Amino acid sequence: MIDKIVPEYILGKYQSIGTVTFSTLFALIFLNIYIPFSETAWFGLGGSAMFGRTIIFIVISIAILISSRMILYQVKDFLKPTYFEYAAWCLIEIILISGVYTWITTDLPGIHENGWTIYKRSFLYVLIALGIPYILSGMYFAIIEKNNTIRLMHYENVVTDEPVKSEKSVSKITLFDNSGALKMSISPENLYYIESDDNYIKVWYTDSRGHMQNYMLRCRLKTVEESFKDSGLIRCNRKYIVNLAKVSMLRKENDGFVLDLCNEAIPPLPVTKTYVDSVLGYFTEQEPLLEPME
Repeated sequence: MIDKIVPEYILGKYQSIGTVTFSTLFALIFLNIYIPFSETAWFGLGGSAMFGRTIIFIVISIAILISSRMILYQVKDFLKPTYFEYAAWCLIEIILISGVYTWITTDLPGIHENGWTIYKRSFLYVLIALGIPYILSGMYFAIIEKNNTIRLMHYENVVTDEPVKSEKSVSKITLFDNSGALKMSISPENLYYIESDDNYIKVWYTDSRGHMQNYMLRCRLKTVEESFKDSGLIRCNRKYIVNLAKVSMLRKENDGFVLDLCNEAIPPLPVTKTYVDSVLGYFTEQEPLLEPME
């Protein structure tokens, strides 16, 4: 488990914002509850004499969390952190914030404990104040992702005016947004590819007049990939899912493979190393589509 790569739905932009917001609110409530039971607690709001120091601590702590999550979001595609590495990242955040609390506390009059004792106690409380909301946030986003995947996997249950077909012969690809609302139902014959745009996707297809169109909805590409596994839709890189029925040729270039689609208006889609095996596996029995290198 600890060696598995952290899913996109935990490290996304909106998920990171939600995690920081929830963690901040949870920590504020927790720290105010624990103050009466601590000998080194000075945290206070409202008319408290320590209001100024409290604001400084809050601002610095939030700045650490925001900066940390921004950096993680920028490097997540490159690092592809595992659960262990993500936990270590969160632990560093806790260590830094505990250090800030210790730095402010040791400067206060009336505090007789040494810095290491104060730090150990502050680390424990910051671990609780941030660790619990981190876990709860991850569980919440995992549940949302699972529900979205289940809705997409059961797209054949959508009410339709077409004759009922067998479970394996459903002719529509039906897409829901993150709230579970049905947004799009399209025939595979008209679908070319799906493009990721952060927490949104763009569905590229041809309308009844044969004109290329795109439709955007809030849904993660990973959800679509998992929901339509073993179908004609396959991930060729982190940004695209392509309808293999619309691929006219798989070409080998100097920097890797690319997919040419049946519509010349669509630029070739690159196949990255992560997905090259699955794409090549499909084309193993489709040799005429593979253009030899010159």
